[in-house]
Amino acid sequence: MDSERPHPEPVSVELSGCTKEDARVVFDSLCACFSSDRCAEDVPRDFHEVRPTVWLGTFDVADAHRGGGTPAHLDAAVVADVQGGYWAIDRFRITLNSLFAVQDLTTVSGDQERELHVRLENR
Repeated sequence: MDSERPHPEPVSVELSGCTKEDARVVFDSLCACFSSDRCAEDVPRDFHEVRPTVWLGTFDVADAHRGGGTPAHLDAAVVADVQGGYWAIDRFRITLNSLFAVQDLTTVSGDQERELHVRLENR
């Protein structure tokens, strides 16, 4: 299996069931590992007091940063839905495992993509 890819390998991440602070911990941790459409100034916010909020980010696992992968601290478990190509998801999952304790809730595999529904907790 190739460890590097010459073209982008995007993985989309959807976070729900968590506080904006925990969403930021997850995204900041992932941004330390991969290029992303989220920047340091892109702070998760609650937009409605009653309706649940979902935060989205896209990460290019082919553009990995050196020095990332330090376990992060969450106040509570975070549910994440992750979608991307097989190679990208495998690489992303290795990184998730280095940052959090990851519990698989469901996995769906298609012809070109894999979807993970996971719970992230402190290691």
